[in-house]
Amino acid sequence: MDVTDPAALDAEELLAAYAAKKLNPLEALQAVTERIARRNPEINAFAVMNPQALQAARESAKRWSWGEAHGALDGVPVTIKDLVDVAGLPTRRGSKATDATPAAEDAPLVKALRAAGAVIIGKTTTTEFGWKSPGDCPLHGITRNPWNLAHTPGGSSSGAAAAASSFFGPLHVGTDAGGSIRIPAAWSGVVGLKPSFGRVPQWPLGAFGHVAVAGPMARSVRDAALMLSVMAGYDAADPFSLPEPKRDFLAGIEDGVAGLRIGVLLHPGFAAPVDADGMAALEAARLSLAGQGAKVTDLSVELPDISEIFSQIWGVALARAVDGVAPEKRTLLDAGLRGVAERFGATPGVEVMRAEAMRVLAAHVMAALDVDAIICPAVPHCAPLAGAPLNDPVAALWTNWAPWTFLFNLTRQPAISVPMGVNAAGLPTSVQIAGAIYRDDVVLRVARAVEKGLG
Repeated sequence: MDVTDPAALDAEELLAAYAAKKLNPLEALQAVTERIARRNPEINAFAVMNPQALQAARESAKRWSWGEAHGALDGVPVTIKDLVDVAGLPTRRGSKATDATPAAEDAPLVKALRAAGAVIIGKTTTTEFGWKSPGDCPLHGITRNPWNLAHTPGGSSSGAAAAASSFFGPLHVGTDAGGSIRIPAAWSGVVGLKPSFGRVPQWPLGAFGHVAVAGPMARSVRDAALMLSVMAGYDAADPFSLPEPKRDFLAGIEDGVAGLRIGVLLHPGFAAPVDADGMAALEAARLSLAGQGAKVTDLSVELPDISEIFSQIWGVALARAVDGVAPEKRTLLDAGLRGVAERFGATPGVEVMRAEAMRVLAAHVMAALDVDAIICPAVPHCAPLAGAPLNDPVAALWTNWAPWTFLFNLTRQPAISVPMGVNAAGLPTSVQIAGAIYRDDVVLRVARAVEKGLG
């Protein structure tokens, strides 16, 4: 194993190097922080760095030297999206209107990562309250795509995607209420997993609490599975947390897809747009899976218009988020966010309940499909320009940002974005893989097969 550039190693490779005493966590952290110092000024992936990271790496290095590594991620650098609480660091949510007081305690998933020995190096940027896909916010400005700085990495987990793609550590926490893990993963050429709803405990819950999840972003499917194994598990703080014991999501991930039934979804309840690059990536995934023995067929699904359903759920949730900001501070908010809140703030309760009923109907329809997994586009096109004007956020939601991702938030199914190479302009392409609710293991297994099939 070549350890001359520890920042280029995946989490599994780092752990193997630690075990073989070819590298220690302090050296790994140094390599990552040196890379951050060189490249982050132009990328802008971090909201705040963790001053305790060095001490955590020292302690991990001692444990490895004594043969007493105490967790599945001992000494592995990790970042946390700035919508998630980390004790001692502020949670600003990308907003000038939020309090800069440091959080008093860790969110459940952060506690789990610390218990596994992870070294938290900082918090990554997010769009304001996670409201949109272009990767900018009033507080921290524009986060840029490492593949081409003129383009956005996507959002709302903008900093996590940019950090993963820039080798600012191997593992990154994102959150996803309508595609906020999978969209930036797709636009930044990394892996992004939205787990089943309730798989990863969260608290406090945000405005999107009934559809949002936290999940891993990484440079490989195996690393995403490793990180999920640590983050997932029951925590009483989250009333939606699944009451199940810890499990190893790497188990069975190399079993292949021979005999699995894979459905190709081309119409997710409305005429979702996708360009030629997206269709080429989907076709490559289809051929790869079929070549590995999967039974791949086109799906015909009678779904309600999920673009209308999600637009309303999204808009009302954002109105609630803005309502929680002191009136005198609302002028500090992103103008687009304020506009959406004004548009949906007076939505009648009966319409909100109708949208929720349609959400459950969509979940019922998807649960009845006789397939083991689904493949479809992840995004309608490759990464757009950073800082581009935003005229109609509601239309952008289901035309330019999330037409292929928000279905699986409504249905609460697991879904993952997997890199599929680059297009003629040198920007990443991707495919999305989804599965039945709670079958995150199958999603990871199919994603790993796609990854291996492309070499």
